Amino acid sequence: MIHKGNEFVVGCAYSNEEIYTALGVGNAGGIRIRSDADGSVRRAVLFTSVPTAKIAAENPYHDRLEGDVLVYTAEGRAGDQVLGGRNHRLVQQPDESFPIYCFQQFGSRRDRSVGPRRWRFLGLARYLRCWKERQTDSGNALRSAWVFELRLLSGGSRIAPDFDRETSTALIAEDRADDDCGSQSGPSRISSDGTVETDEIRLDPEEAEAVRRRMLCLSPEGFERLVQHALIGAGFEGVEVTKRSQDGGIDVNARAGGMMWPIRDLPVQIQAKRWIHTVGRREVAELRGSLQAEARGALVTTSQFSQAASKEASEPGKRRIALVDGYEFAAIVSRFGLSVA
Repeated sequence: MIHKGNEFVVGCAYSNEEIYTALGVGNAGGIRIRSDADGSVRRAVLFTSVPTAKIAAENPYHDRLEGDVLVYTAEGRAGDQVLGGRNHRLVQQPDESFPIYCFQQFGSRRDRSVGPRRWRFLGLARYLRCWKERQTDSGNALRSAWVFELRLLSGGSRIAPDFDRETSTALIAEDRADDDCGSQSGPSRISSDGTVETDEIRLDPEEAEAVRRRMLCLSPEGFERLVQHALIGAGFEGVEVTKRSQDGGIDVNARAGGMMWPIRDLPVQIQAKRWIHTVGRREVAELRGSLQAEARGALVTTSQFSQAASKEASEPGKRRIALVDGYEFAAIVSRFGLSVA
């Protein structure tokens, strides 16, 4: 329930009616906006679900919590999503400084034992970044979806709607002071002219997306073989795809070739994920735990890495994991003239 002083308390459960009444938003939708008279956003409210509460026909989204980061799929159950309407409102938070409330459903509405209060308040959040990825929609068709990352803000365990803008502004300022990462993280970058860039490779974004889509049509084994050919093209030796029943989480083994003289014969172990959704922190940590004692590890995917995954890969005191996302790998594949079929 809404507690004393009309506050929302992190960790407490609320009904849909309590939420939309107190926050002045609509009674349906995953993203709900309260606007001021001039059309600017007064506050935004997000609704997500724990995996056990999902019903595919009602909620085809691939949301997840990674530590204090919410990976959140935009609105739109069927067909390709667009970064417009309420979806685009979230991107405006850095400029308009409005609060974003996050609630997580922990019980299906079809489970009467849960009762009406089945939305747990996660807290206020700060928008970090967004990107496009491939997901399945409510009809189980592959579609283009927009994914947001939002960091849950610490220090605000009780939020009074009458003062939420001031509270959010202060918490975001504190979070930014501690934040040493940019708005776009990960191995590949988008330059000012829209070109996909890596440290050595530039590729037209439409071409990169076309290659990435073809990679998504490969079988998991086909994608592993593509990674194998890319490693051979880069000068690695002894490149072998592991047997499915004996891989232990490793898909491709290789060693640095003779031309890589400072690291000659260094073993490299690769995990290849032909995924349509974001690769998270857990996958990076699990790969590190599967590596041979002397090996360098890398994770190659057709999708993206969450910010938590990028942080885990370069965590001080841990063995670093190289991350190659779908756009960077598309550029690598194009550079070596590899066939994707």
